[in-house]
This record gives sequence, structure tokens and C-alpha cells, in this order.
Amino acid sequence: MTSGAPLITHRQIQAGSLSMHIAEAGEGPLVVLLHGFPESWYSWRHQLTALASAGFHAVAPDQRGYCQTGAPDDPAQYTILHLTGDVIATMDALGEERAVVAGHDWGAPVAWHVAMFRPDRIRGVIGLSVPYRPRGSAPPIATLRQHLGDGFYMVYFQQPGVADAELSRDPAATFRRVLTSLGGEGTPMTLIPRGGGFLDAAAEPDGLPGWLSQQDLDAYVAQYAAAGFTGPLNWYRNLDRNWELTAAWQHAPVSVPALFLAGARDPVLTFVSADGLETFLPNLTKSVLLPDAGHWIQQERPAEVTTAMLDFLAGLG
Repeated sequence: MTSGAPLITHRQIQAGSLSMHIAEAGEGPLVVLLHGFPESWYSWRHQLTALASAGFHAVAPDQRGYCQTGAPDDPAQYTILHLTGDVIATMDALGEERAVVAGHDWGAPVAWHVAMFRPDRIRGVIGLSVPYRPRGSAPPIATLRQHLGDGFYMVYFQQPGVADAELSRDPAATFRRVLTSLGGEGTPMTLIPRGGGFLDAAAEPDGLPGWLSQQDLDAYVAQYAAAGFTGPLNWYRNLDRNWELTAAWQHAPVSVPALFLAGARDPVLTFVSADGLETFLPNLTKSVLLPDAGHWIQQERPAEVTTAMLDFLAGLG
């Protein structure tokens, strides 16, 4: 943190039935920052202070099942209805009627859906790395298995306890390999080899890229030490249930003002297309692909991401 930058503070709030840990900075209009997998509030460390300096109240929770936020035992308590409900409950706990919501990776579908479900509460939505795609006509896991096979990570994650144990065995190696492999400078992850695990698809890096320090890796390891990976993995175990629960929103657009940001080297874009976003986001203000950036764009390219976010926020009036 540079001298004079706003401080990031931490507290627990009661978001509905969930005890939720939030990191926050600044005062002003609320911007809720939703992290992805396998991350935490810490993935927004650069934007928290930058948004606060620009006159916003930036709040980054550890989402349901992650780190210092409550983790229900029942996997069925991690549906998209629970996750979007947590966002509204967080806003209520903070005493805010409306907010802008930004989400990266898994946080992006949560952000897109909370904007779709509750446009009365959401002033604007920013999706990073995962484009908005409306509900399809078939359950997702069977579709993914058909097109990408059992070696696709989302299919592998469906097995209770398997990835949980693998990722927890050496958390430092998990974060080192996953974060570097999906970054713009890394060797891209492959499909999981037959009989192998998720980490077998990620190369061991020769070193860390400039955007990721050993201190950053240590922070993630420490934050996951108590809660582990089962809560986060339960998000993936609800993909088919989410499809069943959202039948009323078949092919539904997201109508609030929207911004999409991604790295041009993000492998997510190889299986979730960003083509034709304006069809599903009729108030899309801009779609930005950052050259040479990978999946972790707000950490890889913090200044450019923050600038795009602030330009979007300024346009909301």
C-alpha cells in the first residue's frame, strides 16, 4: 500500500443467516466486489483502495463457504439463489438500498444474476473474465461432459471429497500452480489426464510473475487454512441445480448498465463465448479485452481494470 492510501479494514457482519467477513475501504456510494475461485476478498486488494480514493465505499466479502465467512454443511445451500441472496443481505446489513456490483470469475455469474434478479437494487454491474450467458436449454454438467469430457475441471469437481482432498494436501502448491497457470504469462492448464487430478493439469512454474508475490501466495494459504476448499467447491456442485432453479429466466437479459472486462489470454473465453454480449446485455457500455492478460485481471492489470471501473461508475451519474 502506498503512503496515504485509504486503509482496508475488516469486520464480520450478519448477512441474513450467514456470518460474513468483509474487507472495506472508503465512504460514498457502495460498490460490492465479488471474488472468484480459488480466491478471497484479497483478490480485490488493489481496487479496494483505489475505489475508496475515488470517493466510493468499496466492500469485498469472503463469499459463502470461503475463508472467514460461514460455510453451511449442506452442499444444496450453495445455489445461485443463496449466493445472490447473500449480496442483497450484505447490502441490507450495510444499510444500503442500491449498489454497483462487480464480480470476477465465479463472482461474475453471481453479479450478473443479482443484477437480473433485483434490478431495483443494482445501479450497474461489472463482470470480469466470465461473460454473461443466459440460461441454456440443457443441464450444464451433461453438456460439459459431452463436449469437453470427464477431464474438464467442472466435471471433475462434481465428485464429493475428491478435489477437496487434492487441493488441501499442499495449499501453497495449489495456489502457486493455479494462479500462475491461468495468468497471461503462464503455461495454460490442460484437461485433467485420465486418472489424474486438477493440479496435474497445471504446470509447476519456474518462478512467480511480477503481479504475484510470495506474500500474496502466503496470504491466500493463510486465509484458506481453517475453512479449506469444500465450501468453494460446493458452488460447482450446484451447476445443474442452478439450471433447474432458474427456469423462469430462460434466455433472460440483464437490463441494468453493464461493463465486461477480460484478459485476451483468458482460457475461460475458449468455452464461454463473449460474442454477441450486447444481445444479452442491452445496456452494455463497453466490452474490454486487455492484451496479454490472463484470468486474474484485476490482480494482473490493476491500474487498467480500476480505470475502466471508474469510467463506468462515472457514467452512471
